[in-house]
Amino acid sequence: MRNLLLILFLLCSLPAFAQYAGYKQLSNSDDFRKQFTKASQATQSIQCDFTQNKNLSMLSDKIVSTGQFWFKRDNKVRMEYKKPTYYLLVINGTNIKTKDGQKENKVSSKSNKMFDQVNKMMIDCVQGTVLTNSSFTTQVFESASSYLVQLSPTTKSLQGIFKSIALFVDKKDYSVTSMRMDEQSGDNTLITFQHKQMNINIPDAVFAVN
Repeated sequence: MRNLLLILFLLCSLPAFAQYAGYKQLSNSDDFRKQFTKASQATQSIQCDFTQNKNLSMLSDKIVSTGQFWFKRDNKVRMEYKKPTYYLLVINGTNIKTKDGQKENKVSSKSNKMFDQVNKMMIDCVQGTVLTNSSFTTQVFESASSYLVQLSPTTKSLQGIFKSIALFVDKKDYSVTSMRMDEQSGDNTLITFQHKQMNINIPDAVFAVN
């Protein structure tokens, strides 16, 4: 259960967009959807740094973590937390590996419906296919420099965990710059991606789960 919760924390009342000043809803999001899909389809790999800020409703301080992120089409993700403590998450298709200290765990998302939905959600968010994920309804907002895609879960299992997930998309290249997950518990997690390198060669060994 602990590993499942850690995976969920990596990923997506009042509508979430009300929390973000400077955004207005697009009356017609068709052009954004076309451009976002086009840019996503052209992205074969991503390598970058990330910063994660986790706000726990029962604590006043944020938990700030930093690490490195890799993505490779299709369905390969690696998140390696380096500070303040080491933690590893690797997704390769339906296979998931986590490593916390010396403890390593391997599971298949096929063995658990929740794992499967979370796995698909994370992959879809990264590779830009989340707009067609039937587990969410979407609304699109914009500011002067970015778009905000609000995802509202439609399945009971995801609704039990998330209020909403927000993707922030750069208007310049339609890449995801950050994602925020608001949980039913009152906790929220913001992951910001930095120093992105797009479409570089990443060996398959980076995503090994054996």
